[in-house]
Amino acid sequence: MTDQQPAYKRIVLKLSGESFTHVGERGISMDHVLHVSGQIVQAKQTGCQIAVVIGGGNILRGSQFVSRNAVVNEATAHYMGMLATVINGLALLDGLESVGCTARLMSSIRMDGVCEPYIRRRAQRHMEKNRIVILAAGTGRPYVTTDTAAASAALELEADILMKATKVDGVYSDDPVRNPHAVMYQSLDYNTVMEKNLRVMDSTAISLCMEHGMPVMVFNFQKDGNIHRAVIGEKLGTIIGPRVSADAAPLS
Repeated sequence: MTDQQPAYKRIVLKLSGESFTHVGERGISMDHVLHVSGQIVQAKQTGCQIAVVIGGGNILRGSQFVSRNAVVNEATAHYMGMLATVINGLALLDGLESVGCTARLMSSIRMDGVCEPYIRRRAQRHMEKNRIVILAAGTGRPYVTTDTAAASAALELEADILMKATKVDGVYSDDPVRNPHAVMYQSLDYNTVMEKNLRVMDSTAISLCMEHGMPVMVFNFQKDGNIHRAVIGEKLGTIIGPRVSADAAPLS
């Protein structure tokens, strides 16, 4: 454990599948996996308990099969996407273990030869025993996004905050890649996120967090040390919560 104490005892970290590969590419780059693993371990050394919800978009998105003339049933496509998250989970598991961290991969879809079934109390016990828990296969049901699965996990595991790691610094008024004049918010309330359709997370995920008062932090994981900084409470990214503070205006 480092001398810096965590601001949060327990977090759920949402990682997209795209964090495991090069921009614009598909598949898994173990260099990227190891980079993310190192950042997670650095944050873990503060004493924070960490569960990671992983996406699968770098391998397959269920939505890519959804069209009027699609051969694959939409529910089947969602299951395919969930299985892709398990592949990423296996990569992250080995990545974490290779840098000296004890971890467990748990899936909402049973596949006992590959990983543990997700059981809430068992996941909590793993974290209490200083293990990082990787949660794959979403909720195990179709028509549910990984964002909603992450929000559900944060509530179910009694996390202090849901942290969404992205490739931008926070929540912007518009897509900062396409609009250079987009401004970043330091903080937002849930209603504003939905009213402005800021697309931080899907509406079901935001509604879940709003109903139960689960704060959400959106930050850039690509900057070395940012996961650690987020865990120790440094001012970082955008905080979404029940009310907007005085600094809620967009940054100029």
